[in-house]
Amino acid sequence: QVQLVESGGGLVQAGGSLRLSCAASGRTFSRYAMGWFRQAPGKEREFVAAISWTGSSTYYGDSVKGRFTISRDNAKNTVYLQMNSLKAEDTAVYYCAADTFGSGRPQVPLSEYDNWGQGTQVTVSS
Repeated sequence: QVQLVESGGGLVQAGGSLRLSCAASGRTFSRYAMGWFRQAPGKEREFVAAISWTGSSTYYGDSVKGRFTISRDNAKNTVYLQMNSLKAEDTAVYYCAADTFGSGRPQVPLSEYDNWGQGTQVTVSS
């Protein structure tokens, strides 16, 4: 089992930046892929970004490409989401997730992830 704790959310003006962090404990962090998802009120949870176990491969959702960057520090058991040029439509609860039974390659489907954090709220004011 893996415990995930997100931090770094908050209120920011449109055009601003935030960096989210997700600290992992439990099973060996460096052996599995990680992902970020988000859920806005009244909407389904959607894929934001994912990163392989080595950090060498990343995927992004179309709505965040070119603005968000996912990275990881395996020495610190932490994955990050750098969010730049934020828009009002980025407002959501952001969740990190771990794919502890996969191949280590980044995955898009929500169903591939077996451990989830509690989420952190990001609010972008226009």
